[in-house]
Amino acid sequence: MTPRPAPTARRLRLATELRKLRERAGLTSTEAAKLLGTSSGQLSNVESARFGVSPDRIRAMAGVYSCTDQSYVDALVEMAAEKPRGCWWDAYRDVLPSGFLTLAELEHHATALRTAFTVHVPGMLQTPDHAREIFRHVIPSPTPPEVEHRVSHRVKRQDVIYRASPHPYSTVIHEAALRMRVGGRSVARAQLQHLLDIGERNHITIRVLPYDVGAFPGSGQSINYLYGPVPQLDTVQLDQFHGPLLLDAEAHLEKYRLLLNLVESIALDPPKSRDLIHSIAQDL
Repeated sequence: MTPRPAPTARRLRLATELRKLRERAGLTSTEAAKLLGTSSGQLSNVESARFGVSPDRIRAMAGVYSCTDQSYVDALVEMAAEKPRGCWWDAYRDVLPSGFLTLAELEHHATALRTAFTVHVPGMLQTPDHAREIFRHVIPSPTPPEVEHRVSHRVKRQDVIYRASPHPYSTVIHEAALRMRVGGRSVARAQLQHLLDIGERNHITIRVLPYDVGAFPGSGQSINYLYGPVPQLDTVQLDQFHGPLLLDAEAHLEKYRLLLNLVESIALDPPKSRDLIHSIAQDL
């Protein structure tokens, strides 16, 4: 095992899952370390992502912890086997908050993305001009170069829905977000046209939640649900004023899957959503 002074989001998640496995088995770190032939200190370092862990050790842990979910174990093994190499978001490490990098990494490794937004167009679907206007209003006010770093980072994040084998992407956007004239009429109109254009892609589903629905579950909250290779490795990301909040507890994942199901069930279907977006664009 070698020290990893700056663990990635994936390494941190792997460490969390190994701790969950041990706890589900009802073992203390001392008991588990003895069964694994290591020290409790070394095991603690693995479970806190201070040390890496080999694929063989993952399988040994799964055996000691009586985990029989082979798909889950294989997914953990794959995470452990990944070799650190330069990723595009690393170029932003010294110029953007760490939450930006974490979200980009999680989106890159996700198998599908599902979102719901009340007051903003999803970042994954924003035009550069729309994103630029949003970032200009961040508190504390960023400098012009900082704004451009954020815009370019957002645009590069969108590669996951544009590349050759894109992620399936599904979103619910409240009508309020579509009617906000972010950047003025011209920018707002271009943003709505972008939604109409990108909504034509087979792997992208856009639903609109109209004003008529009134109150609804999760109102006022922006939700990013990132699917992993197995359900246990899904992640929920919530926007907070101080930065993104990541949730991966089973109860949280179940709650937000249910919430998204409910919101989607009361939203307009994609054809009617498209009609409403077109109508709003014509009103500008």
